[in-house]
Amino acid sequence: MNPTSNYPTLLILAGGKSSRMGKPKGLLPFDNSFWILHQIENYIGNDVCIGLGFDYQLYFEAIPWLEKAVSETQYYNDKKIRVTINTTPEFGLFSTLQSVLKQVDNNQNLLIIPVDVPLLNSSEQEKMISIENIIVIPTYKNKNGHPVKLKPEYWNSLIHLNVADEDSRLDLQIKKRNASEISMIDVSDASCIKNLNTPKEWQEFINS
Repeated sequence: MNPTSNYPTLLILAGGKSSRMGKPKGLLPFDNSFWILHQIENYIGNDVCIGLGFDYQLYFEAIPWLEKAVSETQYYNDKKIRVTINTTPEFGLFSTLQSVLKQVDNNQNLLIIPVDVPLLNSSEQEKMISIENIIVIPTYKNKNGHPVKLKPEYWNSLIHLNVADEDSRLDLQIKKRNASEISMIDVSDASCIKNLNTPKEWQEFINS
């Protein structure tokens, strides 16, 4: 496997309103820390970009160095961290994704994950990263999950989409691609299909 410096950049999308959870999901307490920090710690690479939107000030209050990461790279757990604020989070997840894509190296492979989906275990991350196709998607029991790995020759085209269009969603854009460009990878880690949207789902997850 390549050195960690050659791993994809992990994009954590944490710009949503978290209305069903009642508080920002990335700031949920986990293992004497915050969930978003746990996600960062679990990544096997060393380059992470975070997209914030609604409630970004709450993230800055809870984790002050995140605010510094907007203007210059910060280091956490031996990883390089950068933060982008989506100024139009009302347009949804894709608008946060676009905001971050505009800030990352346009030659970099990416792993994209919403903050409310637990990151795969390290061996499954290795498996995904080793696949060289343009789009790589993990599947668990025939259900598509996250993170999604994208090569730059594909994801650069996403930057120019009109975020207000109804088909400006990553899943819909991927469906438009030739099947030969997409690799579906069976994984044994059910984390990839979890969505921790409500207090009940969160409690079930941390008790599992």
